[in-house]
Amino acid sequence: MADRIILHCDLNNFFASVECLGRDDLLGKPVAVAGSIEKRHGIILAKNEIAKKQGVKTAEAIWQAKQKCPLLELVSPHYELYNSYSQQVRAIYDRYTDIIEPFGIDECWLDVTGSTMLFGNGEKIAEELRQTVKKETGLTISVGVSFNKIFAKLGSDYKKPDAVTVIDREHFKDIVWPLDAGEMLGVGSATKQSLRRIGILTLGDIARTPPELLRMVLGKGGETLWKFANGLDNAPVISSEFAPPPKSIGRSTTPPDDMRTMNDVLLVLIKLCDRVAHSLRENHALAGVIQVHIRDNELNITEHQRKLPQPLRLTELLFKTGAQLISEIWDGKKPLRSIGIRACELVSEDECIQLSFDCDMMYLEKMEKLETRIEDIRSRFGKDSVMRCRQLNSDPLGIYSSFGKIVL
Repeated sequence: MADRIILHCDLNNFFASVECLGRDDLLGKPVAVAGSIEKRHGIILAKNEIAKKQGVKTAEAIWQAKQKCPLLELVSPHYELYNSYSQQVRAIYDRYTDIIEPFGIDECWLDVTGSTMLFGNGEKIAEELRQTVKKETGLTISVGVSFNKIFAKLGSDYKKPDAVTVIDREHFKDIVWPLDAGEMLGVGSATKQSLRRIGILTLGDIARTPPELLRMVLGKGGETLWKFANGLDNAPVISSEFAPPPKSIGRSTTPPDDMRTMNDVLLVLIKLCDRVAHSLRENHALAGVIQVHIRDNELNITEHQRKLPQPLRLTELLFKTGAQLISEIWDGKKPLRSIGIRACELVSEDECIQLSFDCDMMYLEKMEKLETRIEDIRSRFGKDSVMRCRQLNSDPLGIYSSFGKIVL
């Protein structure tokens, strides 16, 4: 059977590149898109190639970036504009194949195996895409061409910006194996450290290590990395119309001011729970596990989770569980900079589930209808058109709150 032809297209420095379009005053200057300092989102969201060469990194604080690059030009983000350009580029990809899997707003995998009779081989299609995107949008892309998704992604990262890299079956070892282990999708900082401890530094080292040893060190994921490094990735490109359901749904936020009391925390938490419950309904899912994380003003992060008696998605019950979890891991001594809540171990609303004797099913059904009606009103008249009394009360629990015991 002939190899598949997979492309990975990556818009170069996407946010920063969009902001620089039509801005003659930014030509030749280091530019970064940054969050609001006033709203405590003062980090670098994206940077252009000039800023990148001067050491500016995504997610670092603005003051750190300014130390490396004193002449750095900062611009505010415009997400609607990024979405618009992303859709324009996606429309260009659509001309060559309908098998497109988005990977974030600025990256896509394309399976062009069935398109070669019309447009030529994978490298020719990649080159046409690169030139067309630049001509029609002013943006540049880097494209990796390979026989699987993992190597196509490595190819788009291999040479930037505005380039095409081919990694074929005959020569992939020459390109892939010398790369640092951290270059592979799925190898984060913790995994990289675990690999270094046993002398594995490159992707070639991973490929030559017995998969049994990798499994001992990294669990099942270690064997997966061995397959990836040896070119054994058979994962299909999944069109967005057929994307698998999410494995978890979460929301987090960093408020303008530190949260110093449990009341402060709960006022923020109820809004996050509203958004999680809404997303669960959109995905026709229920949560089997609730997980929270907190980050204090010294940037220490603590997580805590609990399995639920039965799957649910009501805002009130998400809130109650989340509040109890936070009260168990936070003593109130250090102010909190941010909090988050995540619904995990999702099950479909159509699945048969084991009911709990502790749950009043009639009450749950009534509350589900109520929350659905509230969401309908908010969709018509705005998200703040309906609010809970606790959001207007100094005691957001409605009755009282204290560490270790929460009454709703």
